[in-house]
Amino acid sequence: MQKERRKSASSAGATARGPKPSAPPMGSSAVRRIIETIEQCEGDPDFMTSFARGLAVLRAFTGHTRVLSVSQISLQIGIPRAAVRRALYTMLRLGYVSETDGGYCLQPRVLGIGNAYLSSATLAQMAQPVLDALRDRVQESCSLGVLDEDEALYVARAQTVRIISVGLHPGSRIPAYCSSLGRMLLAHLPEAELETYLARVAMRPRTDRTVVERARLRTLLEKARRSGYCIVDQELELGLRSVAVPVRSAKGEVVAAINIGTSSAQATLRKLETELLPQLRVAAMQLESLLQ
Repeated sequence: MQKERRKSASSAGATARGPKPSAPPMGSSAVRRIIETIEQCEGDPDFMTSFARGLAVLRAFTGHTRVLSVSQISLQIGIPRAAVRRALYTMLRLGYVSETDGGYCLQPRVLGIGNAYLSSATLAQMAQPVLDALRDRVQESCSLGVLDEDEALYVARAQTVRIISVGLHPGSRIPAYCSSLGRMLLAHLPEAELETYLARVAMRPRTDRTVVERARLRTLLEKARRSGYCIVDQELELGLRSVAVPVRSAKGEVVAAINIGTSSAQATLRKLETELLPQLRVAAMQLESLLQ
């Protein structure tokens, strides 16, 4: 009987503290990598686990509804609710989140974190006038992106009218496997890194045209690497076509990709290759000359 009481008291104590999620985190790939790093650095006296957890909580808001509760974030990123609550309380006091009846939402002050990068990023600064000029020539939206974790990250953009349901801007992220920017960057990864990416990423269909078979994606990446350009036809979103080319540093390394996005109703695949691709290559050469 005493043994049963001790077992009951122990269970009650665990409930009071809040259960530690046993399921793997279900957030974005970037959040999962943060959690993996936290686990790998356990015992490292120079690693600030609480700070890393705070960053994971902040990243949990990416791609979700505006308001998230403590429980939702805890379940998504695999961090105990108590730690999530402390992180949110800290960000609340610093003005990065606000509290609502349904949970927490980000505040405009968060933009300062991203702007700190954009204002100091030479590549983004140099690319903007090149993108603006390209947009004016082709009358289509143009973007510059880099590979960050498993996604294509927009670092500069010149937009005409919005042609997809989700607005894109510097700081936006899209899956690398089904976007022209992402595929162009994946195509130039070292073989070992590409193999790791393909083994790690869950490729889900965004439309009925999305390529999710790894062998077929490998073939497309090899074709993009050989030809020096990549066209994606309505795989990210129906009605969206885009073409991308790499941007190389003075050492010849691919440091980014630049693309043109257009509506399938306005541009055929032939137009992408014969009219927009040459203009895109000119813009890439202009940007590369600035990187010399």
